[in-house]
Amino acid sequence: MALHGSGDSSFLVPWAAAVLLALGAERALALPEICILCPESVRNLSEVTLYCKQTPGLMLHNRCCLNQEGTIVGLDLQNCSLKDLGPKFPQAHTAVIIDLQANPLKDDLANTFRGFTQLQTLILPQDVSCPGGINAWNTVTFYINNQICQGQRNFCNTTGDQEICPENGSCVPDGPGLLQCVCADGFHGYKCMRQGYFSLLMFFGILGSTTLSISVLLWGTQRRKAKAS
Repeated sequence: MALHGSGDSSFLVPWAAAVLLALGAERALALPEICILCPESVRNLSEVTLYCKQTPGLMLHNRCCLNQEGTIVGLDLQNCSLKDLGPKFPQAHTAVIIDLQANPLKDDLANTFRGFTQLQTLILPQDVSCPGGINAWNTVTFYINNQICQGQRNFCNTTGDQEICPENGSCVPDGPGLLQCVCADGFHGYKCMRQGYFSLLMFFGILGSTTLSISVLLWGTQRRKAKAS
């Protein structure tokens, strides 16, 4: 019996190791693609690393700092030879801190950060302006090799234009120096002037009926042509 138990144990150990390895591989594959854009891992002395290690519940994976749900909280893409941030960059729209220094980036990043409403610290190359300009941030600090944009401002409160949105709409932030107007409940359409809710059921019902009618008409036309020939 002792020998039998020992055999079972020796079988279970490699089996358990294989399961853990598979789970680890699955977790690695589930990482957002922006986290593995650069081959090297995040540096130990980077601001993203320090933020991630000092904040409970966060963990480093490749170039990202993630919370327990796998949401990107920090992103370090410094020294990645990036000329532009590419189509996968919006995956990091939940980030609080982003480091992009030591990259040959283009200067105009205004619309690149649309939707990045949580961003509070952005580290850029020294010759690249903070998105939205200095008025979009509480502080902009220049150093020899980089600049740091800190404290994203609510641009809805800094424009000074009380009529920037229509009467039935409200202004909400949409990233550094960016905003959007959202219609109040019960209003929709151009300048939020249409009252009532937009009926998706009616819209798709009309669309489906029209599509079906056109399909039947085309089928009948093709059938008559086939008989005539």
